[in-house]
Amino acid sequence: MVTMTDTAAKKISELRLEEGKPEWGLRIRIVGGGCSGMSYELGWEDQPQPDDDIVEARGIKVYVDRHSVPYLTGSEIDYVDNSMLGAGFAIKNPNVKSSCGCGQSHRF
Repeated sequence: MVTMTDTAAKKISELRLEEGKPEWGLRIRIVGGGCSGMSYELGWEDQPQPDDDIVEARGIKVYVDRHSVPYLTGSEIDYVDNSMLGAGFAIKNPNVKSSCGCGQSHRF
């Protein structure tokens, strides 16, 4: 359902260690908001919720709630570091039909 690049897995592992949460999973979900309607939300969770789909991507547990699964299927999580634009996680999602100008919200 969701995959992850080596670069993203390495960065997630580093961040978990820095925050003292080396065993926690990554929560990714779709939330309403932004000028195009929906955006991604990422965070840490120590345990999945009962209705989560759990994916193991490069040694990282990724928790996706049932509402978000159809929107995220086929997506790849990457970490990009561009000196001009800054660094951060990027989601390559084949389900996106359009995005706003800043790329932070999407239509599915």
